[in-house]
Amino acid sequence: MTNKNPLKSVQELGQSIWLDDIHRGMLNNGDFQSYIENDGITGVTSNPAILKKAILDRDDYDAAIAQLATENTDARSAYEKLVITDLQQAADLLRPIYDDSNGQDGLVSMEVSPHYAHDTEKTIHAGRRLWEMLARPNVLIKVPTTKEGLPAIRALIADGINVNATLLFSVSRYREVAAAYIAGIQDRVNAGLSVERIASVASFFLSRIDVMVDKRLSAMEAPGELRGKTAIASSRMAYQVYKQLFSGSEWQTLANAGAHPQRLLWASTSTKDPSYPDVMYVEALIGENTVNTLPLKTLNAYRDHGMPAVRLEDELEQSEAVLQQIDELGIDMETIAQQLEDEGLEKFIQPFDVLLETLELNLGVAK
Repeated sequence: MTNKNPLKSVQELGQSIWLDDIHRGMLNNGDFQSYIENDGITGVTSNPAILKKAILDRDDYDAAIAQLATENTDARSAYEKLVITDLQQAADLLRPIYDDSNGQDGLVSMEVSPHYAHDTEKTIHAGRRLWEMLARPNVLIKVPTTKEGLPAIRALIADGINVNATLLFSVSRYREVAAAYIAGIQDRVNAGLSVERIASVASFFLSRIDVMVDKRLSAMEAPGELRGKTAIASSRMAYQVYKQLFSGSEWQTLANAGAHPQRLLWASTSTKDPSYPDVMYVEALIGENTVNTLPLKTLNAYRDHGMPAVRLEDELEQSEAVLQQIDELGIDMETIAQQLEDEGLEKFIQPFDVLLETLELNLGVAK
């Protein structure tokens, strides 16, 4: 046991570990394959910020961009071609895992344009288009969990399109996301269509919650022991909702038709406060039928000093008490979640736009 990779041990405890990073270099130099073989990575996530960094901060894409320029490709099409090429390669490397897991793992994610986050129809249209362009069964279309995103999630699931419901910051919104997924599955069953290979995750963002709540706590000189506790407490409560929604007779009828639960995925798992342990969002939230997606820095840290054990349902009463105390201090988690959603979208829109503008300059054509 002493020499066992902690990342692989986590997977044996029922949690999938995905990499929250992707770029052409790691695909071509064998690093990505090494993460699969040596660390047991079973999926990969990306977002506009990750993709902007990959394409603009590395020279791996120069030749491809130069080629696209000769083809008079516009910036948005060039972006999609570059990203889809990478994600298809990653999906192909992960395909054996997908096949072995009955379509529930070995998945890669691509996000619809963050500009569509408040437009249901544009999100649905973009999701369908990207799904067709990716042309792989083991991809997830990322849809922000705005109010307008919820019916898009239902519609895409009803279409048989795998969905990563992203930018989730509250237990109440998670409940709505899971309900949208279940409704999409029900729509499909009602239409007499198969639900056996549909996969979905609900991406609950962690560190950003603590950054914002801790700031409020510090401003009101609240008890120090509440700092760094809100995100984990919220996640543990969300898992209790997950267990409730994906059990009982209503869900069992869908499960009998071949449906799988929409798994909770822990995102934004790198600690932003250097005084916190660098793997605290991994250690506290290991639990059955969940996913944790780790940036490379956190992946390396956990490989080095992770201590795997199932802890997701530890200290549930304390978690409830933390959220109760936060509420009693006048910190409204729904307001926090809305602010984080707005900021999260802006953090995706800004790099997305910078990437398109830079590609436009490099391509020498209009967007």
